[in-house]
Amino acid sequence: MAPMAALCLSAITGAELMHGLAKRPGAARLARAVDELLRRLGVLPWTPSVMAGYGETRAAMESQGQPMGALDLLIASHALTTGAVLVTNDQAFRRVPGLVVEDWSTSTGN
Repeated sequence: MAPMAALCLSAITGAELMHGLAKRPGAARLARAVDELLRRLGVLPWTPSVMAGYGETRAAMESQGQPMGALDLLIASHALTTGAVLVTNDQAFRRVPGLVVEDWSTSTGN
């Protein structure tokens, strides 16, 4: 298993978590858990180079007839541009050229 210092969360994923919390205003325990997760992992910032990478990735995906959902494409581009491994069980991310994806649901933990 990777050490916590090597793990991070995309700012886009963080925004999705905040959206989920906003839909559940009475979920104080869940809000504390999300706050702790963000504190421990750290949030990978959305920078101008990531913006440029998003533009390139989106254009490439569209030209190949491989559109993705807006937030998924933002997250994929974030990982791709920063050289991060995207940990997910959503197989749609495997369509993004050059993106390294690790499926957490099949990982052996080695």
